[in-house]
Amino acid sequence: MKYYIGVDIGTTATKTVAFDEKGIVLDSCAANYDMLHPNEGYSEQRPDDILTAVLHTLNTLVNRNNTMVPAFVSFSAAMHSVIAVDESGTALTNSITWADNRAQDIARRIHAQGDAERLYQLSGVPVHAMSPLCKLIWLRENEPALFKKAYKFIGIKEYIFYKLFGTFEVDTSIASATGLLETSTLQWSEALLQYAGMNKSRLSAVAPVTKPFFYKNILAGFTFPETVPFIIGGSDGALSNLGSGATGPNEMAVTIGTSGAVRMVTHTPWSDPLMRTFCYHLEGERYIAGGANNNGAVVLQWLKEDILRTDTSMDALLSEAAQLPPGCNGLLLLPYLMGERAPYWNSRAQGVFFGLRITHTQAHLVRAAMEGVVFAMYSIGKIFMEHRNVKQILASGGFTQSAPWVQLLADVFGIPVITADGPEASAKGAVILGATALKLEWEQQEAPGKTYLPDASRFDVYQKIFARFERLYKLLRPEMDDALIP
Repeated sequence: MKYYIGVDIGTTATKTVAFDEKGIVLDSCAANYDMLHPNEGYSEQRPDDILTAVLHTLNTLVNRNNTMVPAFVSFSAAMHSVIAVDESGTALTNSITWADNRAQDIARRIHAQGDAERLYQLSGVPVHAMSPLCKLIWLRENEPALFKKAYKFIGIKEYIFYKLFGTFEVDTSIASATGLLETSTLQWSEALLQYAGMNKSRLSAVAPVTKPFFYKNILAGFTFPETVPFIIGGSDGALSNLGSGATGPNEMAVTIGTSGAVRMVTHTPWSDPLMRTFCYHLEGERYIAGGANNNGAVVLQWLKEDILRTDTSMDALLSEAAQLPPGCNGLLLLPYLMGERAPYWNSRAQGVFFGLRITHTQAHLVRAAMEGVVFAMYSIGKIFMEHRNVKQILASGGFTQSAPWVQLLADVFGIPVITADGPEASAKGAVILGATALKLEWEQQEAPGKTYLPDASRFDVYQKIFARFERLYKLLRPEMDDALIP
């Protein structure tokens, strides 16, 4: 019996999952790694930690299932990372992740100069500190010796593929999130490269998301059958839509993990006149339009570990918070602890608890955090709901393990929410892509998981609270810009 392997290289962990041809999970293995913050606003990871995680999870999964042979391995990976490497592929820097804000002043300058809209229309990527375009300009201006020394600037999946196959290649899905690829041609843009002070020889060659590679056992300590193809795959966001089944014109995908995202599939590049959303390539003639935010479950983790400092389980905290009425008796949280991407693209956005009273308890703080995270997602989703008749939401990510949180999402959006079959949507999407590329059997299950119907009365209440949420951010934004922090 053969099986399919999907590798999802995420922000905090790599998860490698084995599926059968019916989409049923046979086995999985995960390995975590650290996020480093060497300076204020920096968010980095050691590339070799992530390489080790990928190899470990692959080895473990294959060894545990050694009576079967994998038909292929296909990859999903987080977007927007930048690593400077020398000609031998040795990293000269850590991986600068999507969460890194060191280039925020570069992004603000581009907006002030009036260049942001032109860059956005070419690439589909809003000008923000997360964008590799801004990061490269920052490196060029602040680390000129390093910038000159680097042979190439690559992302984390490219780093891993170079170690496995000895070639610098990047799929169109990841490349389209760099701010350097022209959406209309799916090739590196001379205009965007010139703006960044780059040329395409310092980037990886662009490859289709279905391209296979074959491992020749060149990496010490890692062996794998040379007949098993490795499919380069795509980005975690695009493949999450594919894996959760949210590919129809009336289906929206919502993912909440460490961060969060709202996405819809389009058949042509789609841009927002106000530059609030992105548009990245999925595969073929399909694109992903959407918005990602920085503040998902990390907000709840921060509240539990750093503020409440409680041993109470997260499930218990969420269940207790679910007993409270919508709006937390007037308590509201702007959850922007790590700045924000969509729809505001403001690296200087900050978190604010507003409306605190002496009657508020631990449960109120938790519920306000849950609501704040969902309001941040809704601020993205409503942009698409203004243009499309969205009939259902396909939800994925770790938050789907909490029924109260998913119900809250349905109540705020006012749309039925269907949970994906487990939190492995990106890995499943990678496998679907791999099976399609190799013309292998695959039976995607329709609308798996549980359905949560919105409560109409709660939806009406939340519309009023959300309006207050938006007003509060707009009122406080000038204060956030002037805050005495780096």
